[in-house]
Amino acid sequence: MKIEIPPHVASIIGILEEAGYEAYAVGGCVRDTLLGRVPEDWDITTSARPEQVKRLFRRTVDTGIQHGTVTVLMGKCGYEVTTYRLDGEYEDGRHPKDVTFTASLKEDLRRRDFTINAMAYSDKSGIIDEFHGMDDLKSGIIRCVGSAGERFTEDALRILRAVRFSAQLGFSIEEETKKAIQRMAPRLELISRERIQVELDKLLCSPHPEYFRQAYELGITAVVIPEFDRAMETPQRNLYHRLSVGEHTLRTLENIRADHILRWTMLLHDLGKPQVKSEDEQGNIHFYDHAEAGAEIARKIIRGLKFDNATLEAVTTLVTYHDFPFPISKEGVRKALNRVGRDLFPLLMEVCTADSMGKNEYARETYLPKLLQVQEYYKEILESGDCVSLSELAIKGGDLIGAGMKPGKKLGECLQRCLEAVLECPERNTKGYLLDFAAQIWKEERTPEPEFHE
Repeated sequence: MKIEIPPHVASIIGILEEAGYEAYAVGGCVRDTLLGRVPEDWDITTSARPEQVKRLFRRTVDTGIQHGTVTVLMGKCGYEVTTYRLDGEYEDGRHPKDVTFTASLKEDLRRRDFTINAMAYSDKSGIIDEFHGMDDLKSGIIRCVGSAGERFTEDALRILRAVRFSAQLGFSIEEETKKAIQRMAPRLELISRERIQVELDKLLCSPHPEYFRQAYELGITAVVIPEFDRAMETPQRNLYHRLSVGEHTLRTLENIRADHILRWTMLLHDLGKPQVKSEDEQGNIHFYDHAEAGAEIARKIIRGLKFDNATLEAVTTLVTYHDFPFPISKEGVRKALNRVGRDLFPLLMEVCTADSMGKNEYARETYLPKLLQVQEYYKEILESGDCVSLSELAIKGGDLIGAGMKPGKKLGECLQRCLEAVLECPERNTKGYLLDFAAQIWKEERTPEPEFHE
């Protein structure tokens, strides 16, 4: 079977073969090509030692030479070329203490995680499939190479990668591999938060974010996001829900596009509910102030997973306002734009819509028309160019200072009151009106309270 490989990859393999070495494209690039997907990158494995690879190519970088990896530069691209190897003892649950180079491609493939990632290809030899990866590709199965327990002992991150590949490809996880995940999930404690973040992000942004349920069922979330387990175990008996908090969350993930900020918002948006859960005399369950509680939990989780500050602020803001606690009016939408920000407001609309889609039919019939009205008001506000922030106000601090006001906290409070007046009525956003309005505020501030004497 012949597959198409990029010219640079074919060139590197050809140069290595002409020099008397074996060389193959290997791993995910072979898997994705066979599935008709475009690989993100192309890795090459070879019988040549690193120093031999370096002698054959003019431009190389020693990216992981202690583990046999040299990056060969072709044009503006880099391709990792790694010597066939056997991994030594894994001491930290992630990396081998040392490696031993081998002349056997089969031994090199044997150390890899899953059968679908343990195939190699060259135009000269075709597909090398020692562990029946092609069969598992056709059957849609994620299966460890050899003993699942050994593979997860070597590298605990593979536990999470199994679920991630399942979600990305829509595959099922083979039973022995599942059992090993359930048994060994606690080993994820050995893995850095940054590496866990990357795998969770790929899982959530996959075509099947609802496969996050597997992470719960296999004991993974109990280690990496235990708050999600509490959500799965929290019922919702009220007018708007028929699913548990966690199942509602999974439904919302299916109803929002594969955007990093949006998917994380939906995963975290209701995690405050177990914390604030209450039940009335009729047996209805309520979650008062769950958005604020959820925002604090989201902040803790996002920070703990070492996300950047932009992601932290965007997700926590969207979680805070995901119930849209504003009046359904143009004034209410202007205030929402002020609180949420112009950039995040369209995302908030997607969040609110997905949240409604994860509820029962009554809730959808109640909330979706209201959200359509909000979006209509939003469109009108954009078209009329209404002011929704201090930066868009017709006056600045300098204007107030020029009018005789002193710099300081009172001046800032005065500007905020001017903005509130404009949010109520955008026609007030003129320099003349606002200077008069500010002068009146300033006058009220300076008027002493009357004294009363007995």
